[in-house]
Amino acid sequence: MNRICLVIMALAGSLGMAQTSDAAKEMPKFYKLDFVVKDMEGGKVITARNYSVIVESPTMAGSMNQIRAGSKVTISTSPSTSTTIDIGTNIECNRVMEMENSLSFQLIAEVSSVLGETDPHPVIRQNKWSSVVIVPFKKPTVVFSSDDATSKRVLQLEVTATPRI
Repeated sequence: MNRICLVIMALAGSLGMAQTSDAAKEMPKFYKLDFVVKDMEGGKVITARNYSVIVESPTMAGSMNQIRAGSKVTISTSPSTSTTIDIGTNIECNRVMEMENSLSFQLIAEVSSVLGETDPHPVIRQNKWSSVVIVPFKKPTVVFSSDDATSKRVLQLEVTATPRI
């Protein structure tokens, strides 16, 4: 009986080692993602803001790829009360996976700004997008686009994925 247990333990150990060596063979690959948030009107770029992040594939458990850039704006909610809100750009990319000559990943983006002067009741423009996207390598790709509700402007998010060596 003890011999059978020893044989089973030896086989299980060798199988576990084979799985470990297979996992070690799949080293993560790294990619640079360049984001451009474009505020456009009549097909012309009014403003462009650039952001970059390095991501890996396969994405390690628990890893997060985030960009947070912005300001805090205080807004009067009543004569004696105010609140602070975050204005800016938030980008998250997860579940990164290389495909044929492209990169697939889950992208969550939020872009907000204050329109006009920051009077007691400013208008806040806010765009939120969330989707799985596929971006060809080294080719700028518009992944999200939204019309502004109060003007003829369009807000676009463009991504370029570049493999890192």
